[in-house]
Amino acid sequence: MNAQRSTVRRRNGLIGSGAATLVALALAGCSAGGGAGGGSNAAAGLGGAPQAGAGSSASSAPAASASPSAAPSTPSASPSPTGPTVPEPAVLADAQINVGEGQTVGVGMPVSVTFAHPVPTSQRAAVEQWLTVQAGGVTGAWSWIKDRNLLDGERVDFRPQSYWKPGTEVTVHLGSQTVRHFTVGRSLIATVDVRTHQMTVVNAGRTTRIPITAGQPGLDTWNGVMVVLDKAQKVLMDSRTVGLGDAYLGYYYWAVHITTSGTYVHQNPRADTYGGKENVTHGCVGLADDGTAKSFYNEVIPGDVVKVIHSKDTVAAGNGYGDWNLSWTQWLAGSALKGATGA
Repeated sequence: MNAQRSTVRRRNGLIGSGAATLVALALAGCSAGGGAGGGSNAAAGLGGAPQAGAGSSASSAPAASASPSAAPSTPSASPSPTGPTVPEPAVLADAQINVGEGQTVGVGMPVSVTFAHPVPTSQRAAVEQWLTVQAGGVTGAWSWIKDRNLLDGERVDFRPQSYWKPGTEVTVHLGSQTVRHFTVGRSLIATVDVRTHQMTVVNAGRTTRIPITAGQPGLDTWNGVMVVLDKAQKVLMDSRTVGLGDAYLGYYYWAVHITTSGTYVHQNPRADTYGGKENVTHGCVGLADDGTAKSFYNEVIPGDVVKVIHSKDTVAAGNGYGDWNLSWTQWLAGSALKGATGA
């Protein structure tokens, strides 16, 4: 099932491990909900761009043809080595960043910066010059993303050419206003195959296979690469908020949040019967309530990767952190500076 908060303009609040996460907001139910232009799946939107922190969060473009892998230790799109050549843009004064100071994140976590107002196209190159990422020589770039809940020009993300290398220490400067340090932890990539009804979790080289049930035909789980935004032990899911009438209303547990529109990997009693056999959910990835869902919940952190294969519509880049569904060429095309450098 997909749970979604009622549509609220999103502002970055830190994403975290899910400590205070009885999500008693107006959360929607399981429906493979979509970002702009994302197929027929119904969904409401979460308020605010996801932030990495303690606790529990694009332009639409074709999906990348190849899956990213661990990033090589070679060149970050940031200001030129000689520094910015233009005055610091005023919009950086109240810009927000999605990673918490000192946080440890998964290998898929992009650096996402959001603004209180849209940045005009003519000013975006100047903004990029004043955004710096230092990551020990990792190749990466900034790209302007049309966020599901924000206006065009209110979000710009940085990601490496491929997934971060575990152990990378990253320092981000938002001009002279904000500095943030975070660490990339171990690599966890969970691949959900909706045809075989199995999820393969590779955590620091250790592989586990878990039976799952995904979205039923017509309510298909989003295809493509998603990134863990946050997680909550208990989430209220209401089918009425996604146009599914009285199909369900209740709490679901051990919920790992992977799209702004409300896709979760979570405990679902129906997975006890259908896990590994049939897709019967309203769009989320269901795990058995025999301890399987809790174990997966305890294993993941924000920034971990959940990749769905053999489904239908690919999740939009701005529906959560769907950044990895853009090829590197597409990603660079979204940068005002049109290039990647090393940092």
